[in-house]
Amino acid sequence: MTNVGDLRVSSRGQMSLPALPRHRWGLETGGEVGFVDLGDALVIVPGGVRNLRRALLEQLDESDWLAAREGFGDADLASE
Repeated sequence: MTNVGDLRVSSRGQMSLPALPRHRWGLETGGEVGFVDLGDALVIVPGGVRNLRRALLEQLDESDWLAAREGFGDADLASE
């Protein structure tokens, strides 16, 4: 089985999640997924956006927040 593939979107905007991620994410009987629109890509995540935010925030520590506030070393970025 592959971890990449194409999805077909219907005229009503519906698409089917392939069986592999549906089973891995425990969505056999349905459930919630979230998405992040990156402009040229759409990332689909299990459990919804709230779970995604929580997982991302758990990976950050105080030094990460400090680096972000300081613009990651770019003074112009820090002032925006």
